[in-house]
Amino acid sequence: MTDELLNERYALAIERIRQIPAEKSVPQPYRDFFAQMAQYLCKMDQIRSRIAEGYLKTASEEELAVFNREPYEDVIGERYETSYGNPAFAVRALGETHGRSLCCLYRELGNAVVWVYEDRLLELTAAMELYLELYAMFEEETLPSAQYVKESIYWYVSDYAEERQEYQVREIVDPSLHFVKDIVMESDLTDLRYLYQYGEYITENEKGTARFLNTFSQEEIDAMARTYTEGFRKCFLVARKDLSKKKTVSIRFHIGFERMIRAAILQFREMGLEPVISRGARRTWVAGASANKQYDYDHRNDEALYLNEDLVKRRLRAMQVKYDEYKELAGGYAGPAVVETFGEVPFEPVNKKQALHLNERQQKLRVGFQNEAGQIVNRYIKDDEYGYTIIAYPMPEIDPRYEKIFREIVKINTLDYEKYQRIQQYLIDALDEGASVHVLGKGENRTDLRVMLHHLNDPAKETNFENCVADCNIPVGEVFTSPSLTGTTGVLHVTGVYLNELYYRDLCLTLTDGMITAYDCANFEKEEDNRTYIEENLLYHHRTLPIGEFAIGTNTTAYVMAEQYSIAGKLPILIAEKMGPHFAMGDTCYAWAEDSPMYNPDGKEVIARENEVSAKRKEDPSKAYFGCHTDITIPYRELQSVAVEKADGTTIPLIEEGRFVLPGTEELNEPFG
Repeated sequence: MTDELLNERYALAIERIRQIPAEKSVPQPYRDFFAQMAQYLCKMDQIRSRIAEGYLKTASEEELAVFNREPYEDVIGERYETSYGNPAFAVRALGETHGRSLCCLYRELGNAVVWVYEDRLLELTAAMELYLELYAMFEEETLPSAQYVKESIYWYVSDYAEERQEYQVREIVDPSLHFVKDIVMESDLTDLRYLYQYGEYITENEKGTARFLNTFSQEEIDAMARTYTEGFRKCFLVARKDLSKKKTVSIRFHIGFERMIRAAILQFREMGLEPVISRGARRTWVAGASANKQYDYDHRNDEALYLNEDLVKRRLRAMQVKYDEYKELAGGYAGPAVVETFGEVPFEPVNKKQALHLNERQQKLRVGFQNEAGQIVNRYIKDDEYGYTIIAYPMPEIDPRYEKIFREIVKINTLDYEKYQRIQQYLIDALDEGASVHVLGKGENRTDLRVMLHHLNDPAKETNFENCVADCNIPVGEVFTSPSLTGTTGVLHVTGVYLNELYYRDLCLTLTDGMITAYDCANFEKEEDNRTYIEENLLYHHRTLPIGEFAIGTNTTAYVMAEQYSIAGKLPILIAEKMGPHFAMGDTCYAWAEDSPMYNPDGKEVIARENEVSAKRKEDPSKAYFGCHTDITIPYRELQSVAVEKADGTTIPLIEEGRFVLPGTEELNEPFG
């Protein structure tokens, strides 16, 4: 489509939308909804004009803060209670017939802020035209049926599936996308007005981070960036993968870290890698604050309104076509380098019956789509040529002692790589003598789990556990394996844990032959709500999941720091998993790359790269992978013992009463004092 035609479509749409707030052709209660949405879209048009006029460059920081808040103010704080974006209010105000559909429309139009700031006129115009199409339906003498409204939204999603898929592919592999990169590389980062150029919601977390990093010397910033970029390089080195064949790396970060990211971009370029930086489909790859996490949670399953077999097929066809179109860029893509953040006020969601929920058929469709999509991606971005790194830093909200905590995390991220590698080898040598490992909780922790290990045919050349220090997952350290499922049986329990930013109270999983056979938590009064919470956010709509990983975290320094500052509950799994034994539900750490040899620093091959489920990949990949991997850690304070069980019935204690007791690992207890 030509720019001229697209501009004409946009002009016609916004001209019509400007007329709607004064009209009375739509009956109540829908009139108020459509009028409010028209006012919002007019506001987006005004913001677009002001950006074009250079307002982001000339306004004061105080003016930009007000300007930044305007697109989000309807869902912030108490206003969300009477927002049409709130499914509970939307259904109450608009009725059961159309409340959910119009609430879904509200969320879709909410994406306009991204399209406006990035000047993505096609997406903005298409959403406006959908709004006008639905408005016209409600102008008719007879109100539209619920099905008619849903079908209109379905065709909007379906008609633009190819365009959206193309952009999603480009967001991963195309370095010519320059919106974010320009902000990072060209802004005066000492002038915090730059934070408002993204259009993401900006809070004191983002401002405080940028302000604090501006107190660092350039040498300190370069060192932080070097830890991050070297982690990425070492990931390829350890896995014996050739980084020189790659051309791009995807940088993902939270707004406020631009000084570090600018340094990282320059360092990656020294490696021959040009960064690809974009928001991602869910606006999580380059992220600001969430204006309202409950709002995000309420809309997590909006596709339940329209998801069907035809749409899944169309999306998969579009994905295949677009990856083939961008196959050269995909072949040069090395992987993501991620800067995570943590420390925000913990979020415990409210389950709303008015929110959209996937039915059983749609759950299967989503799982099937994710599986097929994974296979398509793996054909173009081969896992045995792919790497990643992840590092994490706190946000100002974590504690009044934020600056001290931040510097403690910097130290933890740079702990002695070789020291942990040496100590962890003692653990691996002991573990390789075993047929299984028995993990037992203490106090309120009811864990009693036996984890089966693979048989080593040649212990002199083979090992079950990878010696993991600070490469892919920063900081050090852990040893991990893919357990044998048969015989892996018992109960995994934690009194409280955050997984993917959601809190679980008294999470309890029962495993039988390595598969989850029962599950519960204590977040809600009703058992059904607890089970649904786990099914949606931990099982990801699978009937069951295997245990994909068993690991022993060795970073007692991080554990003691977390206890000292009382922030253990706010740490991301990236750090928390290094603070005790942990278990991952879902795919193994080697998903899609099981046939690529992996070696430890001592030269032994890590042979435990698959389990009985992932072994099905050669016959039917759809039965081998689940598209998820969620780590659950038992903190040292809840740990009675971890012991290796040998085939002859004897045991080798590794941890007792939360302390390492295996000879050679005593140094790990030093941080405890």
